Amino acid sequence: MNDKTYTVFNAMTDIVASPAKAFDQIKVHTRWLWWPLLITILLSAGMLYYYFNWVDFSWFVEETIRGMPAESRAEAAEVTRNFMQPGSTTWMSVGAVVIGTFVIYAIMAIYFHLANKLTSRAELSYGQWFSFSVWANFVSIFGALAAIVFITMSDTNQVSAEALQLTSLNALFVHAEAGDKWFSMASSFSLITVWTLALMVIGYTRWTGASTFKSSIIVLLPWVLIYGIWAITV
Repeated sequence: MNDKTYTVFNAMTDIVASPAKAFDQIKVHTRWLWWPLLITILLSAGMLYYYFNWVDFSWFVEETIRGMPAESRAEAAEVTRNFMQPGSTTWMSVGAVVIGTFVIYAIMAIYFHLANKLTSRAELSYGQWFSFSVWANFVSIFGALAAIVFITMSDTNQVSAEALQLTSLNALFVHAEAGDKWFSMASSFSLITVWTLALMVIGYTRWTGASTFKSSIIVLLPWVLIYGIWAITV
């Protein structure tokens, strides 16, 4: 139902406090996506810009080399030291966030659009699914904000980029170090990821009328496949 008194700012609050209500309104206000999209990109890019201008960059380069596979580390070390410069690394990282965000949301939108066509057949456009992906991932701003606070309050500037993932499985449970078998995988999955997936399940259920069980399978399937294959090949 389209509530004309409901605004994009209400939606940004409700995606946290009352996600079902937020998704009901987001469904009919596709153009609202630009607000959460820009906020997410600006915070994520801003956090990385802040980090690379704060971190002990020489230490960061050596940590990057230490995290490489042992068999190729010696060969790649000098190339890495020559290639990684503060300015270029900063702007490449910021650019990767901007471009990568659009690419990831576009892929998510394609997946949900096709999943809906094949299963629920609700009348929803690709643009709506792109908006869905943006809004479901909006809570990632809390990870970026936490990282900014962490950097600001840290008593050393020798902190890895992975350490900024304060809610990752690695930070909370695994405690692997760079170069360890499960380091990359455990660092890539976090409580924010779980929150995002839960929002996707709620949103998919509200938008398509599918059961929570069916929505959970559709939402979780790509993640199970990706991390399952990753775990097997580690």
